Amino acid sequence: MKVAGPSAPSPQLSRAGARAGDGFSVGQGSGAPATAAPAQATPAAGVSSVSALMALQGVEDATERRRRAVRRGSGLLDRLDELKLALLGGEDGAATLDRLARTLKEARPDEGHDGLKAVIDQIDLRAAVELAKADLRRSAA
Repeated sequence: MKVAGPSAPSPQLSRAGARAGDGFSVGQGSGAPATAAPAQATPAAGVSSVSALMALQGVEDATERRRRAVRRGSGLLDRLDELKLALLGGEDGAATLDRLARTLKEARPDEGHDGLKAVIDQIDLRAAVELAKADLRRSAA
């Protein structure tokens, strides 16, 4: 049987196949059309407004919170290394201290992993100690 597009097969071929005894026939009811029109597809139920989509995008998962916490901790360690190099080089490191203070003031993500939280706490404490030491040096001078 040749299919010539989205239309149904011709009824003549179906009847001929039924007479030949191949075991398959399409029943023709009392004047009913050979094929019924497909039912209309209903739209999928889901989020209907753009604001709801934006709210869903704003929800971050645990992996993203962990990634942000690691990025913040790495940034603080980088600033502490810059400060160490500045002090070893005989510089006052005022610009590095400002960057360290800004990085320390950044919002700290609430990570769920206890081990990561402990490490980030230690990094924050070390950065705060370096800032306090710098304030003591400034006030003594």
